[in-house]
Amino acid sequence: MSFLTEFFSRPTPREHQRYRVALATLEAMSKADLADIGIKPADFPRIARQMAR
Repeated sequence: MSFLTEFFSRPTPREHQRYRVALATLEAMSKADLADIGIKPADFPRIARQMAR
């Protein structure tokens, strides 16, 4: 069930810019860096939302 809530959740308007910056930061990281900290590309939206808060 949490997948559906993650799938349909959206950042609030005031967090929108911070969300975009966090998502760009995650996408700019190398695959080796992401593997070191255990982040998969499917987790990017959830982690970016957490970073934006």
